[in-house]
Amino acid sequence: MKLITYASKDNAPQIGAILDNRVINLHQASGGELPGNMRDFLELGDSGMAAAQDAIANATGGESLDSVKLMSPITNPSKIVAIGLNYMDHVKEIGVEVPEIAITFCKFPTSIIGPGDEIRWSNKVTQKVDYEAELAFVIGKTARNVPEVDAFDYIAGYMNCNDVTARDLQFDKGDQWIRGKSIDTFCPLGPWLVTKDEIPDPHNLSIKSLVNGQVMQNSNTRELIFKIPFLIKYLSEAFTLLPGDVIATGTPSGVGAFRKPPIWMKHGDTICIEVDGLGQLSNPCVEL
Repeated sequence: MKLITYASKDNAPQIGAILDNRVINLHQASGGELPGNMRDFLELGDSGMAAAQDAIANATGGESLDSVKLMSPITNPSKIVAIGLNYMDHVKEIGVEVPEIAITFCKFPTSIIGPGDEIRWSNKVTQKVDYEAELAFVIGKTARNVPEVDAFDYIAGYMNCNDVTARDLQFDKGDQWIRGKSIDTFCPLGPWLVTKDEIPDPHNLSIKSLVNGQVMQNSNTRELIFKIPFLIKYLSEAFTLLPGDVIATGTPSGVGAFRKPPIWMKHGDTICIEVDGLGQLSNPCVEL
């Protein structure tokens, strides 16, 4: 299934599924059995997924996908956990040693935007805004001390992520990663959440970023150093992962900061993220 969150006519978020370029409203198609919020839906676990499949199978009508305003598939996760330096080609690009442990940081949920929404920043805050194409996965049920062998049981699905970063805030003395990573609008997600049954091997997907149509990053998730089952084990040993939590798995080589000369996102740019099977996440840039 390709699951979406979209704005209804009164701008209230609704969840739906894409079927033949139509949007099936899951709350309506299920006779009110399924909630209208993605996080609430994911908290239902396997029973919610089964109910959604039944609703889609019996649905008629539906709006055209082109007629709805897509939002981030999940707008209110309890947390966004991101992994740094997790692609071998990115490590080689920077010229550092391969990490011995997974580098983790957080992005605040207030940084989330959806497809087509503007990435916005003030030049009084940052002048070095960078793109980072990432594969993100979304937790489907409460996870604590999960062994690697069981890790995929806890995944609801996958989506594109752009880990937009203010590099000057990330690296300059007197500032910190989280501030540079969590500026409002610095976490585009979408355009949809693809359930795990449609992505048989998340470790063999092409991943790209394009700025104004020019390919900047072009890699494959097989370059991941710390694989998804390990990440779920590693993170859930320390803290509980909840349904709807977003884990961004890292970015490959080709980011703007390590090009010669560096390339920073600027007002009027459009940045697109493409991971195999997950659609295209496109956002315009606005410098204030």
